[in-house]
Amino acid sequence: QVQLEESGGGLVQVGGSLRLSCAASGGTFSTIIMGWFRQAPGKEREFVASFIWSGDNTVYADSVKGRFTISRDNAKSTVYLQMNSLKPDDTAVYYCAGRRSGSGSYSPLATDDYHYWGQGTQVTVSS
Repeated sequence: QVQLEESGGGLVQVGGSLRLSCAASGGTFSTIIMGWFRQAPGKEREFVASFIWSGDNTVYADSVKGRFTISRDNAKSTVYLQMNSLKPDDTAVYYCAGRRSGSGSYSPLATDDYHYWGQGTQVTVSS
């Protein structure tokens, strides 16, 4: 069973940066399609960024495009989310998610289409 563990969250001022990490264990990381989601208080979990299928192509939510970058290091079984120019609206619990490749068609934006989830890491942007 694949396990995901996020780290790197914290408190940052508006305009600052953070880099989140998500370490995977228990599976073949290179075959897992990885993504990031977030959930603010009182709101539904929403898509942030992900790889598409098992390649290097990526997709981002409009709200973070140009500010956030998803990357992965297969040798370390880790996916990252570099977050720059942070805004108060970016305050949320951030979750990494994984999907087994070869599981058929899916939407990178859909929470239901991911098989594995981390416990989340809090990001708070203060104004």
